[in-house]
Amino acid sequence: MGLFKKFVSQTRKPEGFLGKLMVGSMNGGHAKLADWGMSHLDGITATCIAELGCGGGRNASELLKRYPQAKLTAMDYSGVSVEKAKGTNKAFIAAGRCTVLQGNVASLPFADKAFDLATAFETVYFWPSLERCFAEVCRVLQPGGTFVICNESDGTDETALKFEKIIDGMKCYTAEQLTTSLKAVGFSDVRTDHHPSKPWITVLARK
Repeated sequence: MGLFKKFVSQTRKPEGFLGKLMVGSMNGGHAKLADWGMSHLDGITATCIAELGCGGGRNASELLKRYPQAKLTAMDYSGVSVEKAKGTNKAFIAAGRCTVLQGNVASLPFADKAFDLATAFETVYFWPSLERCFAEVCRVLQPGGTFVICNESDGTDETALKFEKIIDGMKCYTAEQLTTSLKAVGFSDVRTDHHPSKPWITVLARK
């Protein structure tokens, strides 16, 4: 495997030295996308948040700033990401507002109806068995809770599809595919928004 493929493959599950480099670049590299995604949260209240596939933890920090009365649990499959996210959110953790843990979205370690908001930024590309994972998110959301997905790829752009061929286990989904899977597991109201000039999509699903 060439160095480039080894590096970009770290987007799936950052590990080792290359993984640390990748996670270090994620917080800044995805900031504009994440902020655009979070702009769709206007009017949505939250007191207990799950940030799934949290990466380096930047988005967890921004969500805690947006919702100053909320508590947040950030989770990632990668131990490297978990350690970075803990460092990024050190002050929020010390204040008792943030918990960061390692886990698998296919089997979330949370009680039923534990959260009123769940978010997934640039991560569902790598979720195994998408409907099973979405069912888990639905399970841990309260009735009326919201699940927000924000992706840089709408499943049709050439650049992302090239990376899909390079990175094992990556799948770029269209807004229609995401909507179908979300409704199949119990989300009743699903809305999608495309960025006006980029292949970015935000999906908001209500339980």
